Amino acid sequence: MEKFILALTVLTLAAGCALAAPRDTALVAVFSKTGEQYNVGVIQEGNTMIVAKMIAAAIGADLFEIRPAKAYPESYDETTDVAKKELRAGARPELAEDKDIGAYDTVFLGYPIWWGEMPMAVFTFLESHDWKGKTVIPFATHEGSGMGRTQESLRKTLPDATILSGLAVRGAVAQNERAQAQQAVTEWLAKLGL
Repeated sequence: MEKFILALTVLTLAAGCALAAPRDTALVAVFSKTGEQYNVGVIQEGNTMIVAKMIAAAIGADLFEIRPAKAYPESYDETTDVAKKELRAGARPELAEDKDIGAYDTVFLGYPIWWGEMPMAVFTFLESHDWKGKTVIPFATHEGSGMGRTQESLRKTLPDATILSGLAVRGAVAQNERAQAQQAVTEWLAKLGL
């Protein structure tokens, strides 16, 4: 019996040490859309998700997909209509699931640019967490608007976080010119010192 208790104590201590080990400090949180997309047709993997996976692989970060509880339509035109209405209304769509960001010091935040802004579901995610002391590094896919107004929106929405300069990649490049997108990601991460 004493040997069993000793073995159990050793296992418990070992488990405690494992739990006390440092957790990952970087997260890539991304909103991305599949289906019919401007300038790339019908896609199975979203433009922004492609870039997100490149970033996560390069820095060894966890990856979390921001998804609304009610999916956007497959049609590009229908999606833009919904996105426009949500933007005008300042909507905060319910999310399918959430991610505890407490263990992360740095969050790479990815999204497509919709009408010069982040999709409203991204605001839902942002407003659901405490960002005090965290570093947020945005990246976006677009078809001509770069980062849009999102750097300013992030500073306004997350006043207690440090917001670094973002990366903007054309959606068509992410989807069809992956080596070029990878080079842009690699150079951007190097500028960030990662």
